[in-house]
Amino acid sequence: MITNTHAVGTVHRGVIEWVATHHGPAAAQWLLPVVGETWDGYLNDINGPHVQVAHAFAALDAASADGALEGSVGGGTGMNCYGLKGGNGTASRLVRFAGVEYHVGVFLQANFGRRNELQYRGRPVGRFLSSPCPLETDDWFSQDRRFAGAGSCIGVVATDAPLLPDQLRALARRVTHGLARTGTAGSHFSGDVFLAVSTANVGQLDSSFPNGTESLRSMDFVPWGCIDAFFDAVVEASEEAVWNALVANETMVGREGHRSVALDHDELRSLLG
Repeated sequence: MITNTHAVGTVHRGVIEWVATHHGPAAAQWLLPVVGETWDGYLNDINGPHVQVAHAFAALDAASADGALEGSVGGGTGMNCYGLKGGNGTASRLVRFAGVEYHVGVFLQANFGRRNELQYRGRPVGRFLSSPCPLETDDWFSQDRRFAGAGSCIGVVATDAPLLPDQLRALARRVTHGLARTGTAGSHFSGDVFLAVSTANVGQLDSSFPNGTESLRSMDFVPWGCIDAFFDAVVEASEEAVWNALVANETMVGREGHRSVALDHDELRSLLG
């Protein structure tokens, strides 16, 4: 689950209650939900109890294979990216290996970067945008310029390719390369966390003994020497996911009149010629 910084505990509790409601035997053992966060305190009254257990229930009930919504949705609602309205972005690539076509998907909650850093395929964009950047210029923020670009990015890489745990860690580390392609150098005040998961080898990793007997297990995996195409997929999808988070958005006014301006599509087209 992914939310804002001060709602982690609430969402964590929500997951436990949802599992207890729908899958009681699993909850009777023990649960350790993973809840990521990025800070949305510029737009959101972050100390208010606005995110509730019921929202975690609703998110889990609504989860499907139909694709994730992008922009200011769910945990991404109050986020900013490159001094523009940020939020959720996702993208994917297909990788063919050993005659099989695998999927590599990336989901980001994008909340990072200074306006003047933003680039598109190496071409500077942010410094030429004419739209205001209240996040970096308002009196509320300008008291300490060090925080321009502060924020975080939570990223989840998911694939159906059979990969070992260390290979998944290597994929997770490649998300930073995709972010860098959009211009960020990674602010000291940006806390970024990336996870990667494979849905392959289902059943082969079960720790229980089949029929009560001890037995060895085997699993498939992509050889290390053939993994570069999957690295490429992560980098490309991460870069695209950032842009999708920016493009699939609208200007938002939050608490105390704080304003986050959306990326102007027409101006972006003009800048890119």
